[in-house]
Amino acid sequence: MTESNRINCMKCRHYYVTWEPQYPRGCRAYGFKTRQMPSVTVLSSSGRPCLQYEEKFVQPPAKK
Repeated sequence: MTESNRINCMKCRHYYVTWEPQYPRGCRAYGFKTRQMPSVTVLSSSGRPCLQYEEKFVQPPAKK
């Protein structure tokens, strides 16, 4: 996997920031917390890219 097609967990609806300094990033889909981006952990442990990635829905700003 190259740098250009790496999964950006911060754009995934399953990604969250924890309150734990040792494990600051988490994935609700897989149910784990980690120091690195969850997609990197998934790739290194399974050898496959994350299959649970779902882009977040971002509400467009309200027009005034």
